[in-house]
Formats: sequence, C-alpha cells, structure tokens
Amino acid sequence: MADQLPEIELEDHGSKGRYVLRGPGGAEAEMTFTKIGEHQLIIDHTEVPDVFRGQGAGLRLVTRAVEDARAANKKIIPLCPFANAQFRRHPEWADVLKQ
Repeated sequence: MADQLPEIELEDHGSKGRYVLRGPGGAEAEMTFTKIGEHQLIIDHTEVPDVFRGQGAGLRLVTRAVEDARAANKKIIPLCPFANAQFRRHPEWADVLKQ
C-alpha cells in the first residue's frame, strides 16, 4: 500500500515549511512545521485528503520529519494532534521529542 505513494517532498520556506505527498488530480497530503531557532521545530498541522486515506500517508510524513530531525540533531514539538499521537505510539522517536 504505502509503496504506491509518491516520494515525500520537503518545501523549506525559511522559518516555515512542509512535507508533502502529491497525488492524483493535484491532491496533496501535507504536514506543516515552524522552525524555532536552529535546533527545534513545531509540527503544527497534518492533513491527508481522502485519496490518501488508509495508505499510511500521515505516518510517512511524520516519520520523514523524525528522520530529518534526527539527522540534523533537532528536536520536534508535535503540537498537531495527529503527530502527537504518532509520537505516543512510537517510543523509539523519544530522542527527537522535545521534552
């Protein structure tokens, strides 16, 4: 299922950005974030349109943010309810969770 999804793109606009999956007909699944200084970011919103439902798109977006944060030695503040729930389900992400 998730193997059929397109690659996740990162759009970085300075203090804000988003991870996006582009689908058929211009549909976009996205997770937006705001940077706080050099070492922290807030995941503030995740939106997955119906065309992506049941394919793990939201989890893929959060996972990509975790991987990128880990690689850049950053911490994540998951204000978005979906991202927050994923952090609770994935204790292996504790190293990037801002306590």
